[in-house]
Amino acid sequence: MTKRLATIVLAAATIVVLLGGCDRINATPISEINMSPANFDGKEIMLHGTVKEPTRLPLLNMKSYVLKDDSGEIAILTEGDLPRMNEEINVKVKVANIAIINGEPLGTTVTEVERR
Repeated sequence: MTKRLATIVLAAATIVVLLGGCDRINATPISEINMSPANFDGKEIMLHGTVKEPTRLPLLNMKSYVLKDDSGEIAILTEGDLPRMNEEINVKVKVANIAIINGEPLGTTVTEVERR
């Protein structure tokens, strides 16, 4: 009975570890967004990277941080608490453009939807 319980616990732990890394595997490289923001307009995507430059502008009630991965970096707006500098995070974001004229995006913003 103890051997069976140990096997079940080990299997459950393995599944948790494997699923925990799924966001990183499914993350979109930041360079893809930077190269073609119009392709991501209105879409929610997963990003994975390291936090740089957390910034709070109290007069404008605005918070942002830069997320950096191996392919590049991108500024992310957030309404939540700012992540810590050099923290490695997974974040679901929504990409939006003010306008797309002749395939060229104007005013691209990346807004945090959920952080893990």
